[in-house]
Amino acid sequence: MQQAKVTLSPLWVEFLNDYKRFGFKGKSSMVQVALQRMEEQLTLQQLQQSANLYAELYEEEAELRELTETAITGWPD
Repeated sequence: MQQAKVTLSPLWVEFLNDYKRFGFKGKSSMVQVALQRMEEQLTLQQLQQSANLYAELYEEEAELRELTETAITGWPD
């Protein structure tokens, strides 16, 4: 596994040193879980922003709404 050197404030170093209290085997596993969760949150945020942009576009474009209505005609509710 690769290593990365990072600089942390004393507060984060203290938090990281408490890895056992949070149920982690080591500092590395704690950082990996934190980064994984951050990646998931950022991905979710990007998806939400994309959905918002599509919704905004849908609201602004009458032709797109008409096309959508035409496409769903006859589909079960």
